[in-house]
Amino acid sequence: MKNHFYRWFGRPMRQGAVSTGLLKFAAIAVAMLLSIGAYAQDKTVTGKVTDSGDGSGLPGVSVSVKGTNKGTQTDATGSFKLSNVSDNAVLVFSFVGYAKQEVSVGGRSQVNVSLASETKALEEVVVVGYGTTTKKDATGGVVALTAKDFNKGVIASPEQLLQGRAAGVQMTPNSGEPGAGINIRIRGTTSIRSGNGPLYVVDGIPLDGGNTSDGTDGSAGVGTTAARNPLNFLNPSDIENISVLKDASAAAIYGSRGANGVVLITTKKGKSGQSNLNFSANTAISNNYKNYDVLSTADFLKQATAAGLDASNKLINAGSSTNWQDQVYRTAVAQNYNLSYGGGNDNTNYFFSLGYNDQQGTIKNSGMKKVTARVNATHKLFDNKVVLAVAMTTSKVTDQLSATGGDIGFEGNVISTAIKTNPTYPVYAADGSYFTSGTPSFRNPVSLLNQYKGGAVTNRTLMNISGTWNILPNLSYKANFGYDNSDGVTRTSVDPNTPGFATNIPGNQGYARIANRYLTTTTLEHTLNYKLDLGKNKIDALAGFSYQKFENQGNYIQANYFVSPAGFDLANNINFVDNSGTNKAYSGGSSKGVSELQSYFGRVNYNYSDKYLLTATLRVDGSSKFGANNKYGYFPSFAGAWRLSNETFVPKEVFTDLKLRAGWGVTGNQEFPTNTSLATYAPNSASGGLQKENVPNPDIKWETTTASNIGLDFSLLKGRLSGTVDYFNKSTNNLLFPFAAPQPDVATTRWSNIPADIRNKGVEVSLTYQVLAGKKLDWEVSGNATFLKNEVARLDVATIQTGNLYGQGLSGAFIQPITQGYPLYGFFLSDFLGYDSNGNTKLSADKSYKGSPFPTMTWGLNNSFSLGNWNASLFINGQQGGYVYNNTANAVLNRASVKQGNNVTYYTISSTTGQAFGDAPVPSSFYLEKSDFIRVSNFSLGYTFKLPANSFAKSLNISLTGQNLLLISNYSGLDPEVTNTAATRNGVPSLGIDYISYPKARTFSLGINANF
Repeated sequence: MKNHFYRWFGRPMRQGAVSTGLLKFAAIAVAMLLSIGAYAQDKTVTGKVTDSGDGSGLPGVSVSVKGTNKGTQTDATGSFKLSNVSDNAVLVFSFVGYAKQEVSVGGRSQVNVSLASETKALEEVVVVGYGTTTKKDATGGVVALTAKDFNKGVIASPEQLLQGRAAGVQMTPNSGEPGAGINIRIRGTTSIRSGNGPLYVVDGIPLDGGNTSDGTDGSAGVGTTAARNPLNFLNPSDIENISVLKDASAAAIYGSRGANGVVLITTKKGKSGQSNLNFSANTAISNNYKNYDVLSTADFLKQATAAGLDASNKLINAGSSTNWQDQVYRTAVAQNYNLSYGGGNDNTNYFFSLGYNDQQGTIKNSGMKKVTARVNATHKLFDNKVVLAVAMTTSKVTDQLSATGGDIGFEGNVISTAIKTNPTYPVYAADGSYFTSGTPSFRNPVSLLNQYKGGAVTNRTLMNISGTWNILPNLSYKANFGYDNSDGVTRTSVDPNTPGFATNIPGNQGYARIANRYLTTTTLEHTLNYKLDLGKNKIDALAGFSYQKFENQGNYIQANYFVSPAGFDLANNINFVDNSGTNKAYSGGSSKGVSELQSYFGRVNYNYSDKYLLTATLRVDGSSKFGANNKYGYFPSFAGAWRLSNETFVPKEVFTDLKLRAGWGVTGNQEFPTNTSLATYAPNSASGGLQKENVPNPDIKWETTTASNIGLDFSLLKGRLSGTVDYFNKSTNNLLFPFAAPQPDVATTRWSNIPADIRNKGVEVSLTYQVLAGKKLDWEVSGNATFLKNEVARLDVATIQTGNLYGQGLSGAFIQPITQGYPLYGFFLSDFLGYDSNGNTKLSADKSYKGSPFPTMTWGLNNSFSLGNWNASLFINGQQGGYVYNNTANAVLNRASVKQGNNVTYYTISSTTGQAFGDAPVPSSFYLEKSDFIRVSNFSLGYTFKLPANSFAKSLNISLTGQNLLLISNYSGLDPEVTNTAATRNGVPSLGIDYISYPKARTFSLGINANF
């Protein structure tokens, strides 16, 4: 050993120098490991590049050594020669109009390669309802995205992967809170009362679509909050691809559930002939992109004095200087870890994954934690005669919720109190308790942050087992069983003696509520596929039967008058109450709904000479939700395509592909309460008996959407430029709506179908252009744009009211009456005419239409770059032509706020004007603003390390990602791309109202990914 150290270090080891020697040894070992590839023998590599179609040599092909600047081009015969190439090098072959290919040298001196034309990309498989097709054979409006198209960074649910990436698909986040829901509209909004979100299908199993946990109901005194996103149970890292069925000809295969489009999610599976262990880790930090502008302490006192307030009064000047937004917001940290293993052979494929996600919210005491596990496996029997498959996802999602209710009044939630609270107030009083002004309704923002506790835990398992029997080479039968089960519990509590709750909680003695939600969906499907190839005539037929049972149960218990000490975990110890005398501490309730859907469906695809394509679909749905006289609905569709590029009159040297498509179809919407066609009863608290709640209607049926479209798919410049253009026109009728029960019936409601017509029409454009394809730099640009017009063309009932406003002085105000001849949720407001001599608002006498919350144009633009071992992408999106109502400014940041001692800067009056500050908040066009924006939404930079041939890993890369990096908008609020889900009226949703929403964050994340 001593001799070894002499040789390595030039002198013997001295006592006390062990650590230095070991460091040198480690440094040399690392250097040797990293330089293994450098000692591999360099050689000259020759070869030939040919066209995979006809075998001819391809001149001008770029041949480069990956990770270096070394490269050359093929000569006139397709041959090439490269010197000084190591045995473990990877050669990259690229040529415009052909798919790029990477080939390992593997010690060879001759490497021959065949490149496939980009037209092969048209053979890419696209998932459609109950099957697959190829891009070139698709007749309907389908957009398919894979991992390379997805958004990067901190992603909580699958929808965020494709936000802004697909034409015709608009997404509006409910808020910036981790795990919050997302409003998704595919080719417009079609319904007034029923669900407008798409149907989600995961690995062939249609999901229920309902909430898997309850939001908060407002009885805690901080407003209601929406339920968490039900798709959070899926791990985005497990997703292989997402297809969106946008038009009726594609979605009609799902019948009464396809009116709002269908999103098909396919998860990753193991691949034969290879095993792969993948590990990825990601750490991110987030801050609010923007906070509200509030006054400093000095400026606040100056404004207060100008408003006529006495700055010597301790209610106006308490002597401190507190930035309340700093007290409730934080720099949030997110961590994400994923481990997967997949592989297989000719008979068996398998894929396993584990995921952990911990995402803090930028509001303290908020966030989401998620643990997921997934298994996908297939096994072939009897020489591929029988194929068995199983797929299962299980997850536990834990949400921590803060007091951010969207319908809170003057008392305020965490956000609004942080905005308006006097900056001279301290956080704590001299005795260490939370400071309070003494006013019964005053809420200390930090007290509200810490003494209100909210959270939800949701466990969900989705499983499907299928067996396919290949009866004949062209005939197969498949049985599919699916089971989707979730249980969620939401707990909320307010500690006793929390400042500002004396008027909201009886006796100010605390509050706790436990709400449980159970969803179970059972699916059984049988399908028969038949394919016939007669040369020029090809037929692909599908026939099937589907049965689904949906069970939705809920219950809750609520308590007040707690006798436990402050700070006790009330929501888990709800029995510590005083229920004596007149203290009725407990209340509760329960509900249950069961519905069934029985369906028959069929589809026929006909292909003549690869030029003329026809698709016909019919689905028949029998639903227990429908009335006795309308149990079954019929949903047909037809689509056709003409591949012009296969005609002799279309120049092949110009168009790689050119296809004209047209389609028509009928889809339905049955997303309404389960028992609406039946007589229902509810407890009568006054009499102690039952009271009739709903009048039965045997004629009630599904909403119907009839849609037509025409589109053009094209690829030219040898596949370098490709795209689609689509025109669509949708009409929705038989809208479902609850009306007051007709007299003399004692019930409260009766559901009926409204004679109405909601129109959505527009144009979609998608383009992809390969700007550069060379040995040094690859650059691809892809973009999409949607132009949309929404209109209530017919409404044979009185105006339906929605668009509630909330906050001080705005109780009962609404601004979105649904009116014939205008868009859904159009804003109807009085004109703002300035101020009178006293500084009070002047308004027009009448209200008139001022704008729509729907943007007339949405768009997205992505740039992808590759240079050696580096890769980068930059995604920008935006919208134009819509409006958003700034309810926050109207309620919290109005001119009267300073008079009340609130800390705001929104349109306050200079002390030199002498005008009063007593103007009450009133709705007007003053607070309606354009929602136009341009956002640098996603940027990613990655580097793939060059590893030695005998490295422990197959690949290793690191990445840096930024999200929501830049927002360009004239909107005075935090972000125009938001909506308050609580702004409903009598259950009718609204859109485009911004009220103290959870701020969106700017996020930076660093990740590592390794394959073994």
